[in-house]
Amino acid sequence: MLDRRGIFGAAMAMAAAPAGAQAAWPDRSVRVIVGYPAGGPTDFPARLLQEPLQQLWGQPIVIENRAGASSILASEVVAKSPPDGYTLLMGASVHASNPAVYPRLPYDTLRDFTPIVAIYNSPTVLFVAPDSPWKSALELVAEMRRSPGLVYATSGNGSSGHFAAAMFSLAHKVELTHVAYRGATPAFQDVITGRVPMTFATLSGALPLARDHKLRALAICGPQRVEAMPAIPTLGELGLAIPDTSPWYGFIGPAGMPAALVQRIAGDVQGLLRRPEIARRLIDQGGIIMAEGPGAFAHRIAEEMAETAAVARQAHIRSE
Repeated sequence: MLDRRGIFGAAMAMAAAPAGAQAAWPDRSVRVIVGYPAGGPTDFPARLLQEPLQQLWGQPIVIENRAGASSILASEVVAKSPPDGYTLLMGASVHASNPAVYPRLPYDTLRDFTPIVAIYNSPTVLFVAPDSPWKSALELVAEMRRSPGLVYATSGNGSSGHFAAAMFSLAHKVELTHVAYRGATPAFQDVITGRVPMTFATLSGALPLARDHKLRALAICGPQRVEAMPAIPTLGELGLAIPDTSPWYGFIGPAGMPAALVQRIAGDVQGLLRRPEIARRLIDQGGIIMAEGPGAFAHRIAEEMAETAAVARQAHIRSE
């Protein structure tokens, strides 16, 4: 296991960047880089907050979708940008797990970034097809024990679904076979059609299909039920708990941002998340509001880096 105290200390030092934010900020447009296509769970909070932030800051918010390589391409752009608050990453939890999967990242996840504010998370959920013979997670786990190597789909190697399944396999000593797809949509299609029996997927991405009865949720992998699907139990309620793998989404900037500027951005976003109409949109999307400031966000990233590194070693998760 990595030394969490050492990682946390580095992350906190990064978050506590020197003071001295420019009082005039922003005096021009702010770029938000998203490492996934438009319309997905990572893009959603950027679009949701775009207009309210424009009103607060009096400048355009320009969203750039630079999809590819598990958000590494987008993260590299931000890591190499000036720390002036004009280029921000809408990061996702793969930001913390990528170092465990990709050993040759073009940046250092702790040294080259400033965590600003975590906006929301959305739990990983175990889904099957509507006509699946398994009506509950307990029935499916019984099948896992009878049939070692049962196949599951995810949106990709090293995704939150991949880590959730690996943690489940390690915790409950069941052998599962991973099939990594290039994105959530083809993974969902193969579960819906019965080619693959199950998927571990982010709720916010799968929720429209679940509401249309094209996917059936069996269990929430996070620590609490969610308002968008209140009848679905957590794995913990079923005696099958695993560490929380709920993907999060939030603003991250380049290293060296002035502390006052980091607090300004974090405070503005936290204020917007208290608006009922914005909070409701996130909750209806299958989300849980976080509104986590720089210090707590840096701590979260450091802890998840340590956890995913340990799981990746045990489950042999690495870049393909």
